[in-house]
Amino acid sequence: MAEQRPGEQPDQPGREVARAQPSQPELDAEQLRQFRQFQQFQDFLRFSEAQGQDGEHKQPATGGQLVPNQGAPPAPPPGGSLQVAAPRHLPAPRPKIRAPRWAKRLAGKLLSAFLFFLVLAIAGKLAYDHFFPSNDDNRPASETGGGTYHANKILSTQPYEAVRKVYAQIAQDRPDLACGYFDIPIQQKFATDLGYADCEQAVHGLRAEVKNLNEYAESIPSNVSDQQGDTVRIDSCSFSISGGPALGVFTVTKVEKSQWLITGHEPGPPTCAGTSAKTIPTTP
Repeated sequence: MAEQRPGEQPDQPGREVARAQPSQPELDAEQLRQFRQFQQFQDFLRFSEAQGQDGEHKQPATGGQLVPNQGAPPAPPPGGSLQVAAPRHLPAPRPKIRAPRWAKRLAGKLLSAFLFFLVLAIAGKLAYDHFFPSNDDNRPASETGGGTYHANKILSTQPYEAVRKVYAQIAQDRPDLACGYFDIPIQQKFATDLGYADCEQAVHGLRAEVKNLNEYAESIPSNVSDQQGDTVRIDSCSFSISGGPALGVFTVTKVEKSQWLITGHEPGPPTCAGTSAKTIPTTP
């Protein structure tokens, strides 16, 4: 048994075992540096978790404690760079809102019904215009006359009135109206008989020869008492044409809706001789 010296502790059980264990080797400088980096990395992970939980910017302090940071990002550890990990708590994506099937079916039915009524309204308007045409006497007769009189009442209801309107519209220099009282083929016949290329030029040329607008416009009476049948031949020289040139002989025919259309023309003298000798009685 070993002799105990003054000031020494008595031997304890297990001490011999501790003495028998070899001492741990000391860390070199490189290993110590890596160990410190590992500790700093652990501090940074704890900092990142704390930042994601409370929403405050913090930076790791010495000893692993977290202290508030005034908006400055954490410094990377010495001798290396740290990559900021992505936040672990991401907002969940919003679910897509889908309309229920009954709503889709209802919307489809409403759209189909709207399209059906739209087509029905258009078809009804076209049918109404066809069977009940508008009676618009203010439209140019050259556009509405000569053909559309079959469905529209746009011409004169008296034969002499039809010829009188030709004189009146020439006095107003309105070829769109004056030519419309003729049947379409007779428009060109009227212009040729008077020495013009077309009806429009005839109206402009005759207007230049008119000296008195009012007298010329009223050269033909609106109505006479001896008209008979559905076709009437009207000679301009049967009346006292004054204020401008006579326009020859007109043939006027009764057409649909009791209208009278100029269906023929013959040339005549521009100045009538002895018109006062022949007088056709007019209706009062």
